[in-house]
Amino acid sequence: MARNERAALFPGSFDPFTKGHKSIVDQGLSLFDRIVIGVGANTEKKGLLTIENRIKLIGDIYSGNPAVEVQSYDGLTGDFCREQGLGFILRGMRNTVDYEYERGIMLVNQTLFPEITTVLLFTPPEYVAISSSTIRELISFGRDPIQLMPDNIDLKNYL
Repeated sequence: MARNERAALFPGSFDPFTKGHKSIVDQGLSLFDRIVIGVGANTEKKGLLTIENRIKLIGDIYSGNPAVEVQSYDGLTGDFCREQGLGFILRGMRNTVDYEYERGIMLVNQTLFPEITTVLLFTPPEYVAISSSTIRELISFGRDPIQLMPDNIDLKNYL
């Protein structure tokens, strides 16, 4: 990490990465010099894409943008931030349910990792209804979720 660099981790399972996720990263790029998108394994969620294909999909979206990196990690998000020298955790909020969830995690992180600041950004209204679980459900019913995916991303290429 460069001296005085403002770098953030945007953690999630990103199964798959959606237009909503992209909107948070894009907003975050106006606040941070560098964003690491941390693809974590969430054992509570049934996976659609392999970790490798999630990383490939996100990497394809941000190819050519040196301010965005994609890495996988396991373990505590705060530990990964420390290892990577990241002072911020970037998270998106769609609604009050997200707020309560993120607030709880932020309070624990504040206790365990006081040097790391959580930054919450609101998802733009046009993407509030988009979630990875909605995309997974559409696929389970044989529907193509292309309208919910970032531009130029055909999810079939990553399944």
